[in-house]
Amino acid sequence: MNKRTLLIAGIAGVVLVAALATGIFLLLHRGGGGGGKEAAAVQTPGRDEISRQNILSLVRDYIEQGEYQRALDHLDSLLIADSGDTEARELRDAALRARAASEAAAGEAAESAAALAAAALNAAASRYSPASDASAREREEQLRLREAEAAARAAADAERKAAADADAARRRAQEEEFARASRELQARMRAVNDLVSQGRERLGRDDFEGAAAAFADARSRMPEGETRFEAQKLADMAEGYYGAYARNPDAENGVRAAKEATALASEAVKKDPGEALPHYTLGKLYRDLHQWDNSASELKEAVRLEPDSYLYSFDLGRVYFSARRYADARQSFETATHLNAGFEPAWYNLGGTLRALGRQDEALASYRRAVAVKADYAVAHREIGRILMLKGDSRGAVDAFTSALRYNPGDLASLRELGAAQSAMGNYAAAESSFSRALAAAPGDDQTNYNMAVVKIALNKGGEAVGFAQKAAGSAPSSEVYAYTLGLAHESAGSLDGAILAYKTAASLSPRYVKPRINLGRLYLENGMAADALRFLGEAYRVEPGNFEVNNNMGAAYAKQENWTSSVEHYEKALAVEPGNPTVRMNLARAYVGAGNLAAARDAYREVLRVQADNWDAVFELGKVYAGLGSTAEAKKSLEDLLKRNPSYTGRAEAERILAGL
Repeated sequence: MNKRTLLIAGIAGVVLVAALATGIFLLLHRGGGGGGKEAAAVQTPGRDEISRQNILSLVRDYIEQGEYQRALDHLDSLLIADSGDTEARELRDAALRARAASEAAAGEAAESAAALAAAALNAAASRYSPASDASAREREEQLRLREAEAAARAAADAERKAAADADAARRRAQEEEFARASRELQARMRAVNDLVSQGRERLGRDDFEGAAAAFADARSRMPEGETRFEAQKLADMAEGYYGAYARNPDAENGVRAAKEATALASEAVKKDPGEALPHYTLGKLYRDLHQWDNSASELKEAVRLEPDSYLYSFDLGRVYFSARRYADARQSFETATHLNAGFEPAWYNLGGTLRALGRQDEALASYRRAVAVKADYAVAHREIGRILMLKGDSRGAVDAFTSALRYNPGDLASLRELGAAQSAMGNYAAAESSFSRALAAAPGDDQTNYNMAVVKIALNKGGEAVGFAQKAAGSAPSSEVYAYTLGLAHESAGSLDGAILAYKTAASLSPRYVKPRINLGRLYLENGMAADALRFLGEAYRVEPGNFEVNNNMGAAYAKQENWTSSVEHYEKALAVEPGNPTVRMNLARAYVGAGNLAAARDAYREVLRVQADNWDAVFELGKVYAGLGSTAEAKKSLEDLLKRNPSYTGRAEAERILAGL
């Protein structure tokens, strides 16, 4: 490759896109090379960067799941650590936009039934998009939707079970009310009960006209003076309408059901403020509109009136969590688990709350309680895997993600993160298999293509890595990490021009991204183009003046130009970061010689030999330095020792000439 071909033209403009794909990033570990006279270091991702990318991956997952606050909390921690983290800033802006859109879709609804209906219509319009099976991206989105629907069904099943328990408790309370009534009153109450049950059954079949007729008949037969009983029946009707709304919130009947539920629940509260169910129904309606304060107020009242209801405490915890009131959410979820230790969603949500509070070990214990109750709780297994990954327990994470996939084989997030955990263990072949399965289901996913590229590089399959890295970079052209990894893939495949082009793209995407600039400097330096190398290394140095690779490579580049003063400066800075690095100290000693500082060179060579007694170049060059300093005896001793211990040394002839002249 000649100098002309290295001077690649500037990069075309790119479109800024907020990448919101799920999964965990993993980054390539490449060992540093040692040894030539002016060895240059390769910039590779460290443990902090891997942790950062894992957090960003969780953030993307939370954004896709609509858990915007959890995403923003993690992003806040990254930006506190590094306010210049452009990727975290872009994701924060994307999360804020997504949350704003979600809240706008819910509407700024008032407490009236009409406002509830309007908000439901707005939500329906915002979620509508024309279907098309023309692109792989749409197929992948459909996969994600199916995953979300499966999770929603599981949660709904658990909530239905809890609601059935609550219904049973209410029936017992109503039976007590029924028992105290006279025989004539009991007959009238039975008739009302039957009509209310009939109306709710018709709502279950979406027979709104039949339900309305049954409820109207029930109301006409309400016994006079039995306000508590009447409030109970109005609450039952309201809950029936809420169920119809929850099944089809965007349909015309769903809007109608929300309106009826609001009116009936409000009337029930006026009839008997001590009835818990209508407060619970109103709390759910406000929750669905993201009116967290109103929802919490109603649910708190429901909990106060029925403190033994684990479902009420559970739903109050969910609202507190959505409102970022994590301490209150924790208390509510703990109450729910105390009231019913067998209700696994409460353990799962308690785990999420503890994570938001930064209590990872307690969160892990909570998720483990969830799977102890429900062994096939796939999403809880996945959260266990994520915490174990963050704790550095890759083996445990592999087991957890494997369990998640055992119970939900179609969970692409767990499959991708299994591959990341396997890669973190160094089991690249297993990771390659996991990512291959994930790509078979979603071939266009940018993170999975990125991860596969990293694994292929680790397996020395550079040619295959390029294709996956290109797909990732093409899907998210604003990602400097993807562009940088494409450069690594090209290098692995032996395409230096391709590597330089990709590294330049990565550098153009972020003025503070030093990794591609370091590798550009190294490539130009290796090809004898020190001035071009220093241009990129200088940009990196202005961002991270204490970076080891930056200073080591700048020391080498200045040595190529025989600018020994600058070479010494940067080698000294590199050595301050890694004082035990003998290669850097050796190059520093040579730079001291070039700068004419033979005393400093002597001390540096001695330090090299203290840790590498058989570094023959150091023995030879120390002998020459002694001669230059006029230390004849030390020079003779050093050179004679070299020839005695290594008679086949390549510089033997020169050593003998120096000895002859001493």
